[in-house]
Amino acid sequence: MPSEKNSKRKALYLLLAVLVAAAIWFFVDESSDRTVDREISGIPITYTSVDTVLADRGLMLLDEGTTATIDLTVTGGRRQVAALDADDIRVTCDLQSVTGPGIQQASIKITVDKKNGSSVKEQSIFMATVNISELYSKTVDVKCQLIGEVAEGYTAEPLRLSPEKVEIRGQEEDIDPVSYAKVTLDIGEAATETVSQTLTWQFYDENDRLVDSTGIHPVVESVQATLPVSVKKDLQLVVDFKESPGARVGNLNQTISPPIITVSGDAAQLKNVDTITLGTFDLLDLVENGETTGHTYSIIIPDGCKNLSGVTRATLTVSFKDMTRGEVAATRFEAANVPEGKTVRILTEELPVSIFGTAADVEAVTGENVTVIADLSDYSGASGTYTVPATVQIGTSGDVGVSGTYQVQVTIQEEQAEPEPPEE
Repeated sequence: MPSEKNSKRKALYLLLAVLVAAAIWFFVDESSDRTVDREISGIPITYTSVDTVLADRGLMLLDEGTTATIDLTVTGGRRQVAALDADDIRVTCDLQSVTGPGIQQASIKITVDKKNGSSVKEQSIFMATVNISELYSKTVDVKCQLIGEVAEGYTAEPLRLSPEKVEIRGQEEDIDPVSYAKVTLDIGEAATETVSQTLTWQFYDENDRLVDSTGIHPVVESVQATLPVSVKKDLQLVVDFKESPGARVGNLNQTISPPIITVSGDAAQLKNVDTITLGTFDLLDLVENGETTGHTYSIIIPDGCKNLSGVTRATLTVSFKDMTRGEVAATRFEAANVPEGKTVRILTEELPVSIFGTAADVEAVTGENVTVIADLSDYSGASGTYTVPATVQIGTSGDVGVSGTYQVQVTIQEEQAEPEPPEE
C-alpha cells in the first residue's frame, strides 16, 4: 500500500515539473526579443484612380496582363507575425501617372497594420505590370421585366425607371454587342400599394441573348424601378361644422350635393382616406342669417389623385330642425374683475337679452335663469360711472345660446375706510 502512494506522489511531482518548465519556457520566449520571418502569398493589389483619372482620359485597366497579387516576407515578433494575415496588409497601385494605352509599370505601395508592429522584409515585385486600353463607351436603354400582379380593384400605372438609359464603358469588342440593359421587378402577388426597388441589371444583345458582363463597366451600378399602384375609391364629402350653445349639429337638416365623388390615386395614400372636408361652417351664421342657407365649396382632392367624377364644386344646404328665438328680461347682475381697493355698484336693473335654441329650451328660460356679468378688467384705475361690456350666462339645463352684445352701467368708487370706534 505505501508503494502505491509513493508512485502517485512521483507522478504528481513529474506533472508539476513539466508545467513549471512549460511556464518558464513561455515566459522566456515572450520576454525575449527574438524575431521570426513569415511568407504570405497571394495578397491582392488594389488599383486606384481607375474610374476617375483613367476614365476621364478615355482609358481603362484590363484584367488580362495586369499583375493581380504580390508575395511578401514579413518580419517581427513571433506572436505578432503569427497573428498577421492578408487583411492586415494593404497593397495599392495608383494609376494617376498613366497617360496612354499599353503595357507599362506602376509603383506599388505596401502598408502593414501599425497595431501589429511587423514590417516587410522582402517582396516579390516592386513595380506592377498594368495593361491599359482605350476606353469605349455607349449609351443603351434600360428595360424592365415585371413579375407578379396587382390585387383586384387596383390599377398599375406606367412604370418609372431612373435612369431610363445607362452609359457603359469598356473595350469595343465587349460593349459593342450590348443592345440594352434589363432589370426584373417582382411586385409579388396581389400588390395593393406602390412598389419601388433598387435593381441591378444584365446586358442583352439585339437578339435578346444574355451578354457576358465581364469587361462591361456601367457608369452607375443600379436603377430605381417604381411601379405606382393606384386604387379607385368613393370619398364622402363632409363639412366641418362649428357649434355654439343653442346651435348644434344634432339639430340640423343638411344635404351636400353631390354627396360622394370618385377618385383614383396612389393606393398607399388613399388607404386611410374616406372623406373630403369641403370647409368650415359656423352655425352662428345660420342663426343670424336665416333658417335655411346654401353654400358652395370647391372640391379639393388629395394631392396626386384624379377626380374621376369630374365634379369640382359641391353645394351645402342646411337648416335647423327646431330653432326658436326669444327675449327674456335679465334682472340678476354681477361684476367680475373688480379692481382692488374699489367698490362697484351696478346701476342697470333690467336688461333684455336675446336667446335662441329649441322651442322647449327657450321657453324654459326666465329672468331668474339669466345672469349678466359686467367685466371690469379694463377699469383698474377708474372711478366714476361707466358703461362697460357684459357677458350673459344662462342657468338652465337646456342648450340655449345668446345673440348680440351687451353693456351695463356701473359706478366705481374707492373703498371707504371703516370708522374707528370712539374712545371710552
